[in-house]
Amino acid sequence: MSGHTALASSSTAAKRKEARTVIMSSYLGSTIEFYDFLLYATAAAVAFPKVFFAGTDEWVGVVAAYATFAAGYVARPLGGIVFGHFGDRIGRKGMLIVSMAMMGVASTLIGLIPGSSVIGPWGAVLLVILRVFQGIAVGGEWGGAALMALEHSDPKRRGFAASFVNAGAPTGAVLGTVVMGIFSALPQDAFLAWGWRVPFLLSFLLLIVGMFVRLRVSESPIFAEAVAKESALGAKRKVPLLEVLKRPKALIMIMFAGAAGFGLQVVLPTFSVTYAVSKGAPQQGVLYAFAGASAISILFVLLGGRLSDRFGRRPVMVTGLALFILYLFPMFGMLSSGSIALIFLAFTVALILHSSLYGPLAAFVSEQFGTTNRYTGAAVGYQLATLIGTGFTPGIVAGLYKDAGQSIVPVVIFLAGMSLVSIVFILLTRESKNNDLSTVS
Repeated sequence: MSGHTALASSSTAAKRKEARTVIMSSYLGSTIEFYDFLLYATAAAVAFPKVFFAGTDEWVGVVAAYATFAAGYVARPLGGIVFGHFGDRIGRKGMLIVSMAMMGVASTLIGLIPGSSVIGPWGAVLLVILRVFQGIAVGGEWGGAALMALEHSDPKRRGFAASFVNAGAPTGAVLGTVVMGIFSALPQDAFLAWGWRVPFLLSFLLLIVGMFVRLRVSESPIFAEAVAKESALGAKRKVPLLEVLKRPKALIMIMFAGAAGFGLQVVLPTFSVTYAVSKGAPQQGVLYAFAGASAISILFVLLGGRLSDRFGRRPVMVTGLALFILYLFPMFGMLSSGSIALIFLAFTVALILHSSLYGPLAAFVSEQFGTTNRYTGAAVGYQLATLIGTGFTPGIVAGLYKDAGQSIVPVVIFLAGMSLVSIVFILLTRESKNNDLSTVS
């Protein structure tokens, strides 16, 4: 082997090793962020109505708790704008460190908020404020983590690499649900007094672990190269958000293409858990059923990303959504059975189908933008999709269910309609798996 060949081989091996390190750090960081963010969803289903909205009708308290849950999704686009701007101007890595610190502190403080019996409505006010900070943090986290994985990876494996970031969501859901499930086994009074708080306080320990890993990765090579080119040409740096808004079509397409995926995703740990428990299933058993199904879905999220590298993002995503529409009535039928085995099956099939959409989504969104505005465009587009699809969906479906005399039919119609809209917008968006990511804008 010649010296040049050996040097090239060594360089390629080093790049692959660095790519694996970055992908795994993005996965771990995403897991920690979504543990914090989705833990709130579980708490909103099983604790917040009684802790912060005591004295109200049971389903009124549930709807109110889901309203505070929505505040985080309203704030996520703001996080995408702020972190995206500096991520496109300064770099991806630094913004990821800041977003993780913000999330860890906000989540820890949620575990310290006194209930309504101590400070009245101010508990709910503080809950909303800290939920907003959670939303800003995760709004910045996702874009940076997805881009770091995407921009370090082999062009033919971008969907698979970026899917690790989205796999962090079910992983975080598993951790959060298991931990909350353990403490929900406490007597009800103890759980509502202090048990639900412990999972939030554990966020601080996860923050330390995440920071240790985050500080060890390198900046995106595609971003560094783009900045170097601009500097060599003496080009004036543009405002990323303005560049994205000059061509709003990509944002609009992403918003509506991804909305149903997030709507279906959030209905499972919120309304579906509450629904199953209201039909007589034990709360802890339902939480563990969802955690087990989420654990299985992690592999299918990665499979969805890998399949999208072979067949394209759009075919895989549309297939998953279409099958989920057909599955909605059977899913709620199993959830109402009172059988933990059937509830576990219901969650498992739902999350496997959802993974077909969710796995390719990170690459699908990020590939729509040029390098110097990709953080902003991907983060804002993705977070607007979460706002439309997720922010108000738990409250809407709970309200529909309550107003229809606890009939599940309006809920299914709403979710199916949302899914059909997303299918249309996915089909209207150009296939992106072969896009050149090195383009500057």
